[in-house]
Amino acid sequence: MTFLSICSTETIKSAAQSLKNGHLVAFPTETVYGLGADASAPQAIARIYEAKGRPSDHPLIVHIASIDAMGQWATEIPGYAITLARDFWPGPMTLVLKRSDLAQDFITGGQETIGLRVPAHPVALALIQEFNAIGGKGIAAPSANRFGAVSPTTAEAVAEELSPYLLEGDLILDGGPSLVGVESTIIDCTGSTPMVLRLGAITPLMIEESTGLVALEANPAAIRVSGSLNSHYSPKAKVLLDVIAEPGDGLIAPDQIPTPNGVIRLSAPGTIEQYARELYQALRSADQRGLSVVVVLQPGGDGLAAAIRDRLQRSAFVE
Repeated sequence: MTFLSICSTETIKSAAQSLKNGHLVAFPTETVYGLGADASAPQAIARIYEAKGRPSDHPLIVHIASIDAMGQWATEIPGYAITLARDFWPGPMTLVLKRSDLAQDFITGGQETIGLRVPAHPVALALIQEFNAIGGKGIAAPSANRFGAVSPTTAEAVAEELSPYLLEGDLILDGGPSLVGVESTIIDCTGSTPMVLRLGAITPLMIEESTGLVALEANPAAIRVSGSLNSHYSPKAKVLLDVIAEPGDGLIAPDQIPTPNGVIRLSAPGTIEQYARELYQALRSADQRGLSVVVVLQPGGDGLAAAIRDRLQRSAFVE
């Protein structure tokens, strides 16, 4: 069965109807590909958890078309959250807010909060808008991979990993490679000041410049969010950080680092942005090549580099 579809106006309309009919639609965002379902349909949401092998108490992020839809899903929205939404939506930022009656336990993992995002990808926005036009309220979409595995940044990666778990009527929309390459920044907006629960392309400094408030980095113990487990974003290959690669190992390192003899170069990014964009595909490539070890030299610095290190440390975590 073929699930992969090149995007067109008609395809997006068909995909929106598929969502309304309770099917799953994987779609591109600027961060990674998401596995979408009708956020107000419990049976459709249950299929996301089943396809991913995801624990049911892990909440899902709801993707909405614009800032205007925040009030449908959330209550008691603080002024700084509105400021963040105006400054960074559409974009790679998820806001965690107190939930409205529309956000039920099956989407929040039983928590009293909801994560909302407006993605900055034309296909994602067109899909959400078409879905709204036929009565939809929002699209729930975690990353389109098996739980704990490497997030997909291409439609082919989604098909490779999830096709065995998709059914007739499900779709994968191909919108090209994701431009950011790591998941959205998650910000807890339920208190008097923003708290960063997951690092991403929207950095603490950017949050502070936007709101005038210091963005604290929090251990998300009180609020469960995507990608917060110690072990996550993991390929089958063992990931080793900041060691010398041996012959037969894969290597991900900045372009100024030479490749030792016998080592398989998986990525040589020249910028932090390129590092983030290529990271997950490079980790997937290690598994496709049957490598047992991937050595990664982590980037230094703040901002997006810190988000990359967060993902790498989780991918390398050993119990």
